Amino acid sequence: MLSHTRDRGPRALLTRLYRTHFFAYIVFLFLIFYKLVLLHNNLHARYIDMSRLDDVIAIGSVMLISFWVFWLPRRGRLVALWGLDVVLTFLIFADLIYYRYFGDFITIPVLLQAGQVGELGDSIRSLIHISDLWLCADLLLGLIVVIFFGIRRWLLRHTQRNHLGPLYPQTYSYPEKPSWGRVAIRRFASGVMIFIIGFAMTLGPIRHYTKTWAAGLFEGGWWNISLYNVTGLLGFHYYDVYRYAKEHLGGKPELSAEDQQEIQRWFDQAKSRRVVQNETFGAYRDSNIIVVQAEAFMNFMIGKKIGGQEITPNFNRLMQESMYYSNFYHQTGQGRTSDADFSSQSSLHPLPTGSVFVRFPDHEYDVLPSILKENGYETGAFHAYESSFWNRLNMYKAMNYDHFYSKSDYKMDEAIGWSLGDKSFFRQSLELMSTEKQPSYSFLITLSSHHPYTLPANVQELDTGEFKGTIFGDYLQSVHYVDAAVGELVEGMKQQGIWDNTILVFYGDHDNSIQDKEPYEQFLGKSLTSLDMSQIMNQVPLLIHLPDGQHAGIFDEPAGQLDMAPSLLHLLGISTESYYMMGNNLFSGQERFVVLRSGAFTDGKLYYVPSPDSRFDNGSCYDLTTRKLADVEKCKIPYEEANKRLSISDRVITGDLIKLLRTKE
Repeated sequence: MLSHTRDRGPRALLTRLYRTHFFAYIVFLFLIFYKLVLLHNNLHARYIDMSRLDDVIAIGSVMLISFWVFWLPRRGRLVALWGLDVVLTFLIFADLIYYRYFGDFITIPVLLQAGQVGELGDSIRSLIHISDLWLCADLLLGLIVVIFFGIRRWLLRHTQRNHLGPLYPQTYSYPEKPSWGRVAIRRFASGVMIFIIGFAMTLGPIRHYTKTWAAGLFEGGWWNISLYNVTGLLGFHYYDVYRYAKEHLGGKPELSAEDQQEIQRWFDQAKSRRVVQNETFGAYRDSNIIVVQAEAFMNFMIGKKIGGQEITPNFNRLMQESMYYSNFYHQTGQGRTSDADFSSQSSLHPLPTGSVFVRFPDHEYDVLPSILKENGYETGAFHAYESSFWNRLNMYKAMNYDHFYSKSDYKMDEAIGWSLGDKSFFRQSLELMSTEKQPSYSFLITLSSHHPYTLPANVQELDTGEFKGTIFGDYLQSVHYVDAAVGELVEGMKQQGIWDNTILVFYGDHDNSIQDKEPYEQFLGKSLTSLDMSQIMNQVPLLIHLPDGQHAGIFDEPAGQLDMAPSLLHLLGISTESYYMMGNNLFSGQERFVVLRSGAFTDGKLYYVPSPDSRFDNGSCYDLTTRKLADVEKCKIPYEEANKRLSISDRVITGDLIKLLRTKE
């Protein structure tokens, strides 16, 4: 047998490696594993280093998604590996950007809202870092190599067509090709072998985790970060697809008679705590209600100054004649603004994944606008943005709003950020309200303080000093603008003559997605503990101004977004006894328990921060009197109650149980 005349050297070595059955696949595994590690190092999401088993899961999950490439011929295999590299790189990159903003991972319900991504614009661009280019470095290098060899091959062919002959003499003797059957068997066996190995590498460690420190993880309505810490990124997405298919293709989950009784018993107990006949019940019967849900409006800067200038001067003045809840928590999940909307109106928790607005808009809920409409109110939602965003158009119809005023109903005379500036938004909304009969319920959603918080120079009135040019400084600037808009809203209400017969509610929808502790410490002038940061990132302001200015003051007891609907109904004298609500009545005088979607909770005495692995013992239990860590066992009983509430709420929403429970009454 003759050999190639040049069978030594780098080129020959590369040729032999190229023809090696597993070489390209091993390179592919290494590249994707490197990108998963790069993602993880950018997340800082893992609670503890559980050992190299995490790396085993990562490699195994890549093998599970790629085993089939061995069933293709060599060139087809290379193309498939290239395609998989592109797809997985995009998935990792998308998860990284999504996590930087939401602190969570992309799920199937989120993908159903993918049409909204294009609307995020500057928010997404501001979340992309130069270092993220390392994720696609191999793709760029591969593209350059392909182009180089493509040009080189073309030049060689062009040279031969011009009868110049090859650039060097070659002598080949090709070995006899194996039969098609042998090749097919080898390909099939290779793919099956990779699948079995990948399955064992992925499921083995996960099973070990769920039998030890992660027991019960897949049975509860846990945080997605908890799943990630067990399954890895690709494993999380495998499970998410399975979970979604089970939920939507398998029909509604069956609820046993025992489960029905447990849920009904819990709601009966909640009603007994919530329904109170006292001096505030019905004290503001037939008053108009205006609720303002302010974008990313947080609590930490209320009453604060920068450079001697108040950040929220109008809010501060309004506090003097209103009820201000200084320990009010947002209870949102992945649905963010839509979660705040849903929870405030329905007094149910949002879901752990996706938005209720998108996933279950056709299910039955006891929501504030529908209840008020049944009691003679004209109801309207006001939001100067696309009506389809977060599926609002369909959801607001289901919530029984008489009107939904969206972007097409406003004149865009003050373009700021995502849409219409809040000053013009409030002014035009008041004009639209003037056409509605009274009593009326108006729900307004602001936009000007939306990430990435960039305002035109002509509306910037706050000197942010040392924070100028930073996203934190831009955030303070946007909040100052929103505060000025609130001042104009109040003046507009007074001019229209509705101030003295309207309950005005103002609350923030969620945090600002700025997770770095340093600017908060710099702004507040002190070092911050983990407890401090957890409260800062979860607390938003709640302000309730009553028509006669009564009951004004600062209230330190814990409260949350689920509390809004039952509390307003109490003031109007509308009993919530027949409604399935989970929130507290802020005017009942009862002790309160506030549960966040992450599983964190507080009763005003204790504050529990769950660990990402969802293991109770790894969580942090704080004594709010001393603000020091306490024995975690002190949080055990409320921890079980918090999980029960989240589980009940999830089952009510996904199983459309309010309709079922009502038929059993």
